[in-house]
Amino acid sequence: MNQTSYKDWLPLPPDFSVHGAKVDQLIWVTHYLMAVLFIGWGIYFVYCLFHFRQRAGHQATYELAKGKMAKYVEYGVILAEAVLLVALSMPVWASWKNPPVDDKSAIKIHVTGEQFAWNFHYPGPDGIFGKTDPKLINNESNSLGIDPNDPNGKDDIVTLNELHFPVNKPVILEITSKDVIHSFTLNTMRVKQDAIPGMKISIWFQAKERGTGGPYDVSCAQLCGNSHFRMRGQYFIDTPEQYAQWLNDQEKQLHGGTQ
Repeated sequence: MNQTSYKDWLPLPPDFSVHGAKVDQLIWVTHYLMAVLFIGWGIYFVYCLFHFRQRAGHQATYELAKGKMAKYVEYGVILAEAVLLVALSMPVWASWKNPPVDDKSAIKIHVTGEQFAWNFHYPGPDGIFGKTDPKLINNESNSLGIDPNDPNGKDDIVTLNELHFPVNKPVILEITSKDVIHSFTLNTMRVKQDAIPGMKISIWFQAKERGTGGPYDVSCAQLCGNSHFRMRGQYFIDTPEQYAQWLNDQEKQLHGGTQ
């Protein structure tokens, strides 16, 4: 079944990522197997309710069923779940979890979740991230604790709830959290990854098209506090020229002291 037919009955958002078709296929196969199991067990349940109903002249039996059909059904379910896990789920998971081998040209961005916002850290023109220290965090002027004495951090760009990346280029994200567990989600890129305090988790993706260019939602799919509902950002899929211009504008603001 092709991707278009998935959308005929699954309300999936648009897919702009190179790995999205595999994710959608996995979603469809999972739903298909769930539907088969639901119908099968539903029929069996109704059969049991009717066949083993209380009737005159019938007594309850406490002996185990001696037929082999139940075992065959169990083995079939186990086999189907094994195929789903090993043949479909694990390859799809690995395809976007493991960064590409040649990642020199990839866009690298650090993502830090906090109650209730997303911080995006770009390395600047030198391509090197500045050192960070939790002791230096200041929510007014230094939300990520970038070391002001580290020369590599002088040109770093930090944005709040605004993510930009170019089309047709791999993007590697390193995701973490400052406080509680969040779940970084880009639905139209088929990206979802927990942000866990004390851990830095890498994922990658690549936009195959821009759609309307955005903005699209950056959301948190993990209940992370009483204002979870407003932990929302935006991301833009830029052309290479737009992305370069955006970086240039951010650098000007940085040197101008307005950021």
